[in-house]
Amino acid sequence: MKKNIQEEKINYEFKNIVNKIKNEIKTTQIKVAIESNKSLINLYFEIGKILNDNYKYGNKFIDDISRELKLEFPNIEGFSVRNLKYMKKFYLEYKDDELVQRCVAQLPWRHNIVLMSKIKNNNIRKIYAEATIKNGWSRDMLVIQMENNYHLRIGNSSNNFRMSLPDINSDLANNIIKDPYVFDFLTLKENYKEKELEQAMIDKIRDVLIELGKGFSFVGNQYKVSIENNDYFIDLLFYHLDLRCYVVVELKATEFKPEYIGQLGFYVIAVNETLKKETDNQTIGLLLCKNKDRLTAKWSLKSTSVPIGISSFELNKYISKDILEKLPTEEDLNLHIDINE
Repeated sequence: MKKNIQEEKINYEFKNIVNKIKNEIKTTQIKVAIESNKSLINLYFEIGKILNDNYKYGNKFIDDISRELKLEFPNIEGFSVRNLKYMKKFYLEYKDDELVQRCVAQLPWRHNIVLMSKIKNNNIRKIYAEATIKNGWSRDMLVIQMENNYHLRIGNSSNNFRMSLPDINSDLANNIIKDPYVFDFLTLKENYKEKELEQAMIDKIRDVLIELGKGFSFVGNQYKVSIENNDYFIDLLFYHLDLRCYVVVELKATEFKPEYIGQLGFYVIAVNETLKKETDNQTIGLLLCKNKDRLTAKWSLKSTSVPIGISSFELNKYISKDILEKLPTEEDLNLHIDINE
């Protein structure tokens, strides 16, 4: 018996040692990849400078450079005429802006090409670069966020965070809340109800989390909070890893109404009283409405000291009820979606 206990202890310690080594290797791999990418971007910047400084040699200058580099480095990609022109553009775009230059140096080259091709303003590019680094957006996701005007939506909600939260938390809370949210991956019939919206979001929770942004962790829907002999149900409950707090989300398939503030404020306080730990920061509320009048929202927020943000949302895909009811369900198609993929 003692021998088995000793063997289990040795196996447990061995597994811990192996896991530590694995974590060190993975951490180093990430660091090496990041540094390797920075070196490549810096190389492209320097090549771009050389090309720009010597462009006086004529229109075929870059063509000739491309041919020579391909002959000298046949196993290295990236020296096409088109890519060399992007390097020259990269240098010209950032040579006088070291702050943005350091930021975009952390992005893969193909992300940088997208930024240069689609956005003309360096300050806006910086917003997308920082968001890509923070959220780990793929190039396709970066394009989607650009098409959905992420830079205009982030930090644009109606809220009372500055009045109801400490400065450090209010700035962070403001910068994680968008307005509007774009849930264009949801398919709903027109004149949908709140329950249908909620269910559609649960069915596509991975996409919802991507749109909400990095840091949101899903806790549950119709989350029950019991107070004495009464049960109350929160539409969606999240925990934000950066804010270190619960986020109560209420869905309204209508235009914002001032009375919604009282309901959401009650749920926020209920979560503070029943779930919040001493190590957690104050719970915040997020009200998602089909649309809103900003002045009405602003005045309504003045009536409460509970931290609440009000955002609208957009659904770009509608389908008629008759067609929707005839479509096969995921169960009919034997589709099993793992939200952790």
